[in-house]
Amino acid sequence: MTNKTQQDILDELKEAEDQISDRIADNMNTFGVSSTIGRLLGIIYLNREPMTLDELAVKTGMSKTRMSQVMRQMMSLNIADKKFVKGSRKEHYIVEDNYVQTFISLFTTNWKDVVSKNSLLAKRLQDKLAHIEQGRDEFSNEEVEKKIDELKQELDDWVAYYDWIDRLVDFFESGEIFDVVPVTPEYRTSDD
Repeated sequence: MTNKTQQDILDELKEAEDQISDRIADNMNTFGVSSTIGRLLGIIYLNREPMTLDELAVKTGMSKTRMSQVMRQMMSLNIADKKFVKGSRKEHYIVEDNYVQTFISLFTTNWKDVVSKNSLLAKRLQDKLAHIEQGRDEFSNEEVEKKIDELKQELDDWVAYYDWIDRLVDFFESGEIFDVVPVTPEYRTSDD
């Protein structure tokens, strides 16, 4: 057995922290989120204390302006927030420190956006089809009728699909998901 110095042990622990932070960054692609967001999430999470944009810029080597942009994105995803730190005039940021809640926030925020955009498109296309149907007497033929019916069915299926996703998002946000898929007892939830 080799005699490790305190610095050797601290270096090994730092390496383990870096690996966790890198993995968090890599996992962000699964959510359709940039690895930069994941990197900052990991850095702030492992710091265990709120951090300023200056501190984040130093840790990442990125500009303070870029840090500000990324933090705004993280706040819009509901995985980061500003935190008041007594005695400091700078803005400090914290991140969600619960992996399950981070997953739910990323999942629901992204899918809410998808549902909203696609529901609006479906409504516009349904209105367009209704307008086409009103004027179809002049051009009515089997091909037009068949295409209108196909598109109406497709839009009905589309609306039903996005309604299902919307209800799934509600299932996650309400916490009902934990009744069906509970978190293991030793894992802390946001209620702890």
